[in-house]
Amino acid sequence: MNGNTILVTGASGFTGRHFIPAARQAGYHCVALSQRANEPVPQADQCITANLLDLKALNLAIAQAAPDKIVHLAAVSFVAHDDTAEIYQTNLIGTLNLLNATQNHAPSVEKILVASSANIYGNAAHLPITEDTPPQPVNHYGVSKFAMERAVALFDTLPVVMVRPFNYTGVGQHASFLVPKIVNAFKNQEPKIELGNLDVARDFSDVRDVVSAYLKLLASPETQPIYNICTGHATSLQEIIATLNTLAGYEIEVTTNPDFVRADEIKMLYGSPELLESTIGSYRKHAI
Repeated sequence: MNGNTILVTGASGFTGRHFIPAARQAGYHCVALSQRANEPVPQADQCITANLLDLKALNLAIAQAAPDKIVHLAAVSFVAHDDTAEIYQTNLIGTLNLLNATQNHAPSVEKILVASSANIYGNAAHLPITEDTPPQPVNHYGVSKFAMERAVALFDTLPVVMVRPFNYTGVGQHASFLVPKIVNAFKNQEPKIELGNLDVARDFSDVRDVVSAYLKLLASPETQPIYNICTGHATSLQEIIATLNTLAGYEIEVTTNPDFVRADEIKMLYGSPELLESTIGSYRKHAI
C-alpha cells in the first residue's frame, strides 16, 4: 500500500456502509463524499459534501481530499428506477464529472475503482459470462452503465479499474431489492408475497465478499481494466424461496403481480470469476 487515503463516493449507500469499515480495518484513511450535508457517514474518517452533478463542487472536494485512491460507488442502482433521466445523469454524467475533477486536481492518483454492473451483459448467448462477453444491455440501467464504461475509457491517462459486480446482497440492503424483500416477508411472518418474474436465476455474492474483492484490487499491482465480481454459479428464485421456507418453518404463498413483471427481464445471469481470482486469489468467505 502506498498512499492510504481513499475517497469513497456513494459512501452512505448499501455498499459504501460495508466498504468503509473494511477499508479502515485494512489501514486506509477514508474520506466519504456525500451529495447532501445531512448524510453523515459515521464510520468515515472525514466527510465532504459535493453533488456529482456539480463539477465546481467536485473540483473543490477532490482538491480538499487529495486522495491516493478513489472508489466510485455512487449510482442509481435500482434497475426499475422510474426516473430515466436521473439514471443517466447520475451514472454517466456524474462519473464523467468525477473523473474530470480528478484529472484536474488529483492527476497523480494511484488507482480509481469504478463500479459498473454485470447488468450490461443482458441475456448473454453463452454462459458463464466472461469479461470478453459482448455487452447487450436490455434496460436503461444497463445502458447507462455501458455508456459510462465507454466514456470512462476516454480518460486513458487515469489509472481506472472497472468492476462489473453481479447481484449481491447483505445486511442493510433496501427492501426494494429482491432478496431483502423476500427475507423481510418471512421475518414478518407474512402468509404470502407478490413478486414479478418467477423464472429467473442470478449469480449472488455476499456484499462483504464484494468489498473484499474491491480492496484486493486496490492493493494489486495488476492493471487489467475490467473484472467480473461473481461466484460462477446461479441461484434461482425458487431455490431462495425454498431455503427460506425451510428456515422459517412454513411455506409462503407466492403470486405474480403483473405490475412487477419486466418485459426486458434477464432470465439467467452468472459469470466466470476466473480472471478475478487469477489476479487477487481467494476472496470469498461467505456463502449465499
